[in-house]
Amino acid sequence: MTHDTVIAGARVVTASGTTICDIGITQGQIATLGSGLTGTEVIDATGLIALPGGIDSHVHISQPSGPGIEMADDFISGTRAAACGGNTTVLPFCLPEDGQTLREAVAAYRKKAEGNCMTDVSFHLIVKQTDPVTLGQDLPALIQAGYTSFKVFMTYAGLALSDRQILEVMAVAKEQNAMVMVHAENEDAIEFLRDRAEREGETGPYHHATTRPVPVEREATHRAISLAEIAGVPLTIVHVSNGEATEEIVRARARGLTVFAETCPQYITLTASDLDRDGFDGAKYVCSPPPRTADEWPKIWAGIEQGTFDLFSSDHCPFRFNDTAGKDAPGARKSFRNIPNGIPGVETRLPILFSEGVVAGRLSLERFAAITATNHARLYGLYPRKGAIMVGADADITLWDPTITKPIRQEDLHHGSDYTPWEGFEVTGWPVRTILRGRTVMQNGNPLGAPMGTYLERTAPDMQV
Repeated sequence: MTHDTVIAGARVVTASGTTICDIGITQGQIATLGSGLTGTEVIDATGLIALPGGIDSHVHISQPSGPGIEMADDFISGTRAAACGGNTTVLPFCLPEDGQTLREAVAAYRKKAEGNCMTDVSFHLIVKQTDPVTLGQDLPALIQAGYTSFKVFMTYAGLALSDRQILEVMAVAKEQNAMVMVHAENEDAIEFLRDRAEREGETGPYHHATTRPVPVEREATHRAISLAEIAGVPLTIVHVSNGEATEEIVRARARGLTVFAETCPQYITLTASDLDRDGFDGAKYVCSPPPRTADEWPKIWAGIEQGTFDLFSSDHCPFRFNDTAGKDAPGARKSFRNIPNGIPGVETRLPILFSEGVVAGRLSLERFAAITATNHARLYGLYPRKGAIMVGADADITLWDPTITKPIRQEDLHHGSDYTPWEGFEVTGWPVRTILRGRTVMQNGNPLGAPMGTYLERTAPDMQV
């Protein structure tokens, strides 16, 4: 049998372990795993590691960000950066604009993505209203149509839901077998601390961190879990930043609850001190939850290594720094309140974890594959088509060179932002080729070909993560 493409001689990471073999690809799918395979195109991958294409299930692309504020990435630049960072699928969030129904928002967002993606995509919904149309019509219909996960917020004016509203949304998730994702921070506590900080003249970027301390996240994590227990639904706590919130998740699981957890690169590499840089530079690091102290890093690492964290995502939420439609928005230099919230990271997520995890000896290749691809596919209804190197799956494969050592530099990245929070951060191990459904979309750091990404319909969550 002659395959369309053969990846020859790589160290291949599969669900059952790691082995050196050939990968035969036919019509965009993995057809054969073996040795001595023949193909029309043969990619010599000797010395490289073949991993499932990364799935970043927490990104914000082309999302409404408030009057006069513009997100730095549209689908063209955001998915280009994702592909160059070793990803083959991303899951951004669909946020309804004011006056827009959930179904109208999905239709508009699909239009933005169509024909513009270097990776495959699927959308999470954001539920910010609990009116009869949203909960009784739109949300059930969209879940049945394959939008099987959605996010609710416990913070941000205009997005935060009350406990009662969250319970009502969870009731729909239970009825329709969908996954609820929760941004867990206590809005009332944050507003209390922000008002006090401003009265005391503490208005610089650093005070974004001091007004969102660990207890704000810990309490909301506990409350979100309690609400899910009352509603009788599984849930996913996203972007967990500290040990105390992690402990809430561990305790919930010990009680027999189904709680999934996600963390991000900023919580093992950045600190609140980064927000305290000279001048306005600290604004580059403003995100929520904020980076903590370096004392929290080992606690997050323990959760990654021991399996508390199922998902490692970027929470890519990019704004330009030197831009009044970005971080330097009107009023941002006067108060941290007005700094757009989020940092870029879709292209650097995988290299940072590979270097700090696999190369540093903290993670096996199999565990790396699980928390960067396989678990995302399972939890969000894409497995077994996505997330694993196995016969019958889409040929979404990233080839890694574990010997390359170089610093992260903005000039080498492909996102729409004009900075990276990891400027100068040295990484060992880089993706050198990204293959989407059998076609190379990145080679040696450069995007290749026209956008070929497609929209992915999803099934119900697989709880066997």
